[in-house]
Amino acid sequence: MFNVGDLAVYPAHGVGVIEKIEAQEISGCQQDFYVMRILDNNMIIMIPTTNVDNVGLREIIEHTEVPKLISILKKRDVPLDNQTWNRRYREYMEKIKTGSVFEVAEVYRDLLILKLEKDLSFGERKMLDTARTLLVKEISLAKKVGEEQIKKDLDRIFS
Repeated sequence: MFNVGDLAVYPAHGVGVIEKIEAQEISGCQQDFYVMRILDNNMIIMIPTTNVDNVGLREIIEHTEVPKLISILKKRDVPLDNQTWNRRYREYMEKIKTGSVFEVAEVYRDLLILKLEKDLSFGERKMLDTARTLLVKEISLAKKVGEEQIKKDLDRIFS
């Protein structure tokens, strides 16, 4: 359960804050919702409190989990994906939709490695930006460090 003011991660959208918990009547049934504002774009999402697990809403990672994340990003002996760009895109999108920051890290790493070998499609470039944004925000909050510092840290890992 989340409380008003808690930070949470909504898969594929990123970190948001629970602004309120409100009851609404839908089809004659009373239901409680978390009203969440995504930090990056101020989008408002309403999540039924009974549906939290199904949508993948979760707490941000602990700072003690950041080293595991960094080790995923540093891993370079991953096989290069030779699928067509649209099949690769679908697989990466599924990973991002899981809501797992570790899956997002894999997508980010794999796309950066692929980018060294060939040009990314427009969709892949957009996905790379999305993965970076999701990682930067969550690592920044977990470590309680500014986002600019996290961006520099990520750039150093891949330079």
